[in-house]
Amino acid sequence: MMRTALMLMTASLPPLLGQTPGLRLFAPRQGDHTLLVDGNGATVHSWTSSGSMVVHLDDDGNLLCGMVEPNSSFLGTTGRLQRRDVQDNLMWDLMVSDADRFMHHDICSLPNGNVLVMTVDRMTRSEAIAAGRDPALLTATTWLPETILEIQQTGLTTGEVVWQWRVMDHIVQDFDPQLPNYGNVADHPGRVDINYPPHNLDVVGDWNHANAIDYDPANDWIIISARDQNECWIIDHSTTTAEAASNSGGLRQRGGDLIWRWGNPECYQRGGPGDQQLFQQHDPRFIPPGCPGTGNITIFNNRALPQQSTVIEIDLPVDASGNPFVDPTHNRFGPTGPVWSYTEPGFFSPYVSSAQRLRSGNTLICSGVNSTLLEVTPSGETVWSYVHPAGGIIFQADAIERRLWSNAKTLSVGNGGAVTLTHIYDSARSGHMYYLLGSLAGTSPGYQCPSGLLLPLNPDTLFLGMLIYPNATVFQNTLGAINPAGKASSAIIVPPNFLVPSLVGAEMNLSHILFDTAGYADTASNVVTVKITH
Repeated sequence: MMRTALMLMTASLPPLLGQTPGLRLFAPRQGDHTLLVDGNGATVHSWTSSGSMVVHLDDDGNLLCGMVEPNSSFLGTTGRLQRRDVQDNLMWDLMVSDADRFMHHDICSLPNGNVLVMTVDRMTRSEAIAAGRDPALLTATTWLPETILEIQQTGLTTGEVVWQWRVMDHIVQDFDPQLPNYGNVADHPGRVDINYPPHNLDVVGDWNHANAIDYDPANDWIIISARDQNECWIIDHSTTTAEAASNSGGLRQRGGDLIWRWGNPECYQRGGPGDQQLFQQHDPRFIPPGCPGTGNITIFNNRALPQQSTVIEIDLPVDASGNPFVDPTHNRFGPTGPVWSYTEPGFFSPYVSSAQRLRSGNTLICSGVNSTLLEVTPSGETVWSYVHPAGGIIFQADAIERRLWSNAKTLSVGNGGAVTLTHIYDSARSGHMYYLLGSLAGTSPGYQCPSGLLLPLNPDTLFLGMLIYPNATVFQNTLGAINPAGKASSAIIVPPNFLVPSLVGAEMNLSHILFDTAGYADTASNVVTVKITH
């Protein structure tokens, strides 16, 4: 068996051309499930999520959901934050909306496991006017300015706010010199003009209507889309909460003032209507490492032209210290325009929608009003498209590279336990064999197959044991076939006191290899890690 397995690991197939392999995650607004669909448009996995507006996958594979509560105050209000594991067990159920705030639109997982949540403060008309809002521009009784919360899970139904940022701490107004925050708007590009846009909010004081959030771990930056300002803003997350309420502190020494803004320089009086480049945009995303354009930003520009949307990529200008800066030539934040854009006749989603750069260089686009996902190449060729059969609005869609999930993060020496692994591929891989392997010796540099395929496990005793003895008593279904639905399940079941005490504190890393029908190694999955405890 060992010789056969090693032979199977010595060759791999050439990379696929055109469509990027992987799954696509989304939650139809009119549906009651979150879906993972494959390259053929088949649903390969789902979670119960009735009422979900936005869904993303945590780094550990759990599903993070923004759930819509009844009696929403404005379009995009959600209210409740949930986590579910791959087996649809509810892991966290936190009511965020309360007497002081409304949770709305987007959410974003952080590397530390905390979650960035978009909220608005529930303030009154009189409070807005006292801060410098022109009364003629607010006849509604409410005032709902943006606030970002970082929430740490503390229990099944509890969480703690460990950091926050409020736009009301960073406003400027040139309406009344007798009121706070008075100044020349153009002299304060890091602050937000409380009277822009200059139109009356007569129904609800939804001033910013921020609709998306993303995080850049390389710089500790947060980006949000302020739809009604037709801008995207970057905020320094390296601040404390106290610094975030000021204009000093943090790695950039600007506190919570905007360190970059783009799309409509008229907002800070350094441009006019002809300089506007964003039009009710959604979903600014930092392009992550490993993808062409790393560090750039993609944006779905909903109303870029009459009855026409675009997806754009912009290159964020920074100085030698890595700080965004005001372009001295144009006296405003750059860039002057996108480095890449996509559109085509009839491509129009007036609201919602998303765009995500893939490792292949292609871009996954969600045209949300049209219930449509598509993948386009850098030249604009559509290489994959999907229309959700049930229709309905799709807020965003995410490309998912993960292929292996675990239901457990720890395994006890004394009590033993079971680690259930879920393999999710796609229906086209039905009948293809997989081989689950593990290591207690880490993941780097990994095992380099002669074919060039890198399995992210360092060979050790566990690795060899699982290789030689698949489907043994402890290792259940560790060698098997993907079923017609594109899935499979494995388990490691350990009796009490089976593991030696010296393993306490060690990490068991697991990954699988998938083979083609000829028996050649095709793909190595992501790693899942299980901590050995007492």
